Amino acid sequence: MGKPGVLLLGKIDHAHKEWAENVESIADVKKPKAESRAEFLEECKSGAFDGCVAAYRTFSSFAITGMIDEEVVAVLPKSLKYICHNGAGYDQVDIHACTARDIRVSNVPKAVDDATADTNMFLILGALRGFNTSMLALRAGNWRGAPAPPLGHDPQGKVLGILGMGGIGRNLMKKAAAFGMTTQYYNRSQLSEELSGGAKYVSFEELIKTSDVLSLNLPLNKNTRHIISTKEFEMMKPGVVIVNTARGAVMDEAALVEALKKGQVWSAGLDVYEEEPKIHPGLIDNPHVLLLPHMGTWTVETQTKMENWCMGNVKSAIETGKLMSPVLEQKDM
Repeated sequence: MGKPGVLLLGKIDHAHKEWAENVESIADVKKPKAESRAEFLEECKSGAFDGCVAAYRTFSSFAITGMIDEEVVAVLPKSLKYICHNGAGYDQVDIHACTARDIRVSNVPKAVDDATADTNMFLILGALRGFNTSMLALRAGNWRGAPAPPLGHDPQGKVLGILGMGGIGRNLMKKAAAFGMTTQYYNRSQLSEELSGGAKYVSFEELIKTSDVLSLNLPLNKNTRHIISTKEFEMMKPGVVIVNTARGAVMDEAALVEALKKGQVWSAGLDVYEEEPKIHPGLIDNPHVLLLPHMGTWTVETQTKMENWCMGNVKSAIETGKLMSPVLEQKDM
């Protein structure tokens, strides 16, 4: 019998040696020739990927496959039992559709924690201090700006509210402590004292009402889409600072724009957007919003770790029939 097949959706950018050693040595790697979703669907139907047991996919492969939804799952080869996603968030993959076809899905949950929390902290500091207004003025040859911008705020003594206390949230809490911030959090369930690091567990409503800085660190799914919208903004402290490094759609961008206009939200730091790469014009036009183009994991070291983690899932699937890090929804499968 020949080697099992692996479908490579996207490309390997950094860990080429490890890919050769861990995947190409044990599998027959197949790559799509398609350049659009329609072409990819037809290529699947043609049997080009028959024999593939696992798929390694990247965010960039979305440009070819689109959402891994019921339509795509229906034409994937019957042999395919594993989808190994190179990312912590996996909202591009319909887990329900995969589960219905008995396809297991994995992600890379821990490899991104440091880099994303670093980005998170950069946005918190920048938004609190109001640095963006003067960075824009400086580049325009206007020093700090005329008139000068409002004074910013120190992080020391501020209450950081973390919505979603997973690996990134817990990493952020440690970094925020170094700047003198105290952390409270809301999660689906309360963490152990050891995991929470002493952070205070509060209700969702209390988190919204009492945080000086609100950081969004939760996954995007049908239950979390627009979890922060007009009603929640109205409950917040006047002058709250909001930071999002999770997924854009966990927050209603139009509602954020209005809250900024009213002054309910003093400033915001964003790395993710509802319709990336499109950004709400009300955010672009507001100098009190610090914007990054989804750079949370944009480092050589982190992206190499992510590739190695993902290919580890591929290797484990082929050799043991199990994934190292199955997604939460399939933990009990």
